[in-house]
Amino acid sequence: MPLIRIRITGGDDASRAIRDLLASLPEIEHVEEIQDLMPHMDDPDSSSAGLSEDSGPGMQVIEVDAPDDAAAERVRETVEALAFKLDVLAEFETDESDVRE
Repeated sequence: MPLIRIRITGGDDASRAIRDLLASLPEIEHVEEIQDLMPHMDDPDSSSAGLSEDSGPGMQVIEVDAPDDAAAERVRETVEALAFKLDVLAEFETDESDVRE
């Protein structure tokens, strides 16, 4: 069963819309926003910390369990289309063991 992790760079509303759409797809039973484990280079001691120029769009990570490769491909296509429409960035994390040669 393919596990897909999608990193969404954009607002909370866009992330919620993508999660809702994924949950409505047939055969998809598990859609969950998970905490991003990637460290970010935020320096709270910086003299520019908290300035409006420093704040960018939020980032959320969504985890999706797909029953097979065809469903996983539908998830990717659906997310790409909606991300384009919402003007947000969607990145798909790949597991090294999932890469076929």
